[in-house]
Amino acid sequence: MSIRGAKFHGPTPPSDTTTNWVLAPLERGVVFACPNCGKTTIIRSARSRKLGVTYRCPECGFVGP
Repeated sequence: MSIRGAKFHGPTPPSDTTTNWVLAPLERGVVFACPNCGKTTIIRSARSRKLGVTYRCPECGFVGP
């Protein structure tokens, strides 16, 4: 599922799960459930996806690209 910016998410904009970078208002980020356990929602900014920053699920420890 793709998200576009903070104007749809209320007063606090969403931030990247791993890096805590705030998503810019028109930045294309993604929100998805953990591929391993499906219990945690992971938010990735376009910048962290482009740089290939790995993410870790806090629930099960799964590490993804």
